[in-house]
Amino acid sequence: MLNDLILVGRLAKEIEVRTTESGKKVGTIFLAVPRSFKNMEGVYETDFIPCTIWEEKAKTTSLYCHTGDIVGIRGRLQSRTLETEEGRRNHLEVIAERVTFLTNHKRKEELENESKS
Repeated sequence: MLNDLILVGRLAKEIEVRTTESGKKVGTIFLAVPRSFKNMEGVYETDFIPCTIWEEKAKTTSLYCHTGDIVGIRGRLQSRTLETEEGRRNHLEVIAERVTFLTNHKRKEELENESKS
């Protein structure tokens, strides 16, 4: 059996890092990943995929990655059952086991400086 997934996309908003009751750091990022095909109107749609990052990876990602940066995620899909007022629901989430920073911040700064000139 295999549960391995790779996503590459842009951060749709700043990472949200919080501390659980047990003292562990957990972060959530929303990765904007364009689809590889056009819809009926001829437009490429984008999926916004929530990814959960734990401990040091969450802290490091929050320090170095910001909205619009490109990141690669290698992880797994995890399911859990939630009890709601309507009954039981299955919830799928991406658990990031590895985060790769793909934005070149030095080049990004050069482009921003060129646009100000």
